[in-house]
Amino acid sequence: MKDAPRSASIALLLTCAFVVAGVLPCTAWAQAGQSPWLIRARLLSVVPDDDSSSITTIGGKAEVDDAISADVDFSYFFTDHIAAELTLAVAEHDVEAVNTGLGNVDLGDVKLLPPTLTLQYHFLPDGKIRPYVGAGINYTIFFDDDPGDAASIDYDDAFGLALQAGVDVEINDHWAVNFDVKKIWLDTDVTVKAAGNTLKTDVDIDPWLFGVGLAYRF
Repeated sequence: MKDAPRSASIALLLTCAFVVAGVLPCTAWAQAGQSPWLIRARLLSVVPDDDSSSITTIGGKAEVDDAISADVDFSYFFTDHIAAELTLAVAEHDVEAVNTGLGNVDLGDVKLLPPTLTLQYHFLPDGKIRPYVGAGINYTIFFDDDPGDAASIDYDDAFGLALQAGVDVEINDHWAVNFDVKKIWLDTDVTVKAAGNTLKTDVDIDPWLFGVGLAYRF
């Protein structure tokens, strides 16, 4: 895609920022004799909320289907209560333009890489049940798109705000079961060439991400 170099640079910048944060001192965890690093792996359900999307020129709206995926995240604890989390995942969605002047148009499928960086507050870091909330930023990269019935399709990479809530349920000193919910406000502009027309659509994907998996504290 035309924005791929810019997208890769921003994703790399987010990753580097997270790694740099990892070299900062973490007194609380050091005193406790625990590593500040935690990694999670989850099965993920991605549920777009695209009700507000619209297609100019021929009317109608764009619909994005749900997807099952997996994610992995790396968390670094600055204190017992404050952590930063970088989440990485890839999801694939089918897209369709519905109720347009050309009828329903299959827009094929597209893959999303949505690295999300959040700052979290952990309420009960020493408990068996450890709930947390977080807020941060997402940058979604669209790639490997198949235009379906259209001649071509182009998705603009986009920033979005993110909120999350979750809980780690301790199994032992290192392992926990994790439940996590994220809401991402994601708006992308899509350009479609179909039936000799160039169509512009504003798609508010705004997905919910529901995850369940395992956490490991080093």
